[in-house]
Amino acid sequence: MGQVYDHVMLYKKKFPGGVTWWRLKKHSQVVEEHLNPGEYVKYAFAGQKNDKFYDLTSTAVIAITNKRILIGQKRVVWGYFLNSITPDLYNDMQVYQGLIWGMITIDTVKEVVVITNLAKDSLREIETEISEFMMEEKKKYGKANRY
Repeated sequence: MGQVYDHVMLYKKKFPGGVTWWRLKKHSQVVEEHLNPGEYVKYAFAGQKNDKFYDLTSTAVIAITNKRILIGQKRVVWGYFLNSITPDLYNDMQVYQGLIWGMITIDTVKEVVVITNLAKDSLREIETEISEFMMEEKKKYGKANRY
């Protein structure tokens, strides 16, 4: 399929404990359509884009590219949702590990994005991927804005 879907399937194979079965190909296609020229996927995973652990139908695909984080959700009937988090809008992140699943909250300047029902084992890897990417990219933004 596409590079996003391949990364998501690698994630699912490595961490099978999360709730991520709902329309992954369609969600991956949304992200794939919005990749800019020269942009490639470094890491991708799937989770529920909501703040309620009992809502199991809000699956989204989250892709960390070499330029930003993309979150794609295909609607059932028509249309889709796409969130783009660039390093200049990123504030911080919180990780919560519960009894069965985990949750990651990404705080940006404009909104708070909550990804729930992640496999507990995957939380460290996801946090590391997002943190490493943002720290490297924020360094570039800091140098560009100096006088």
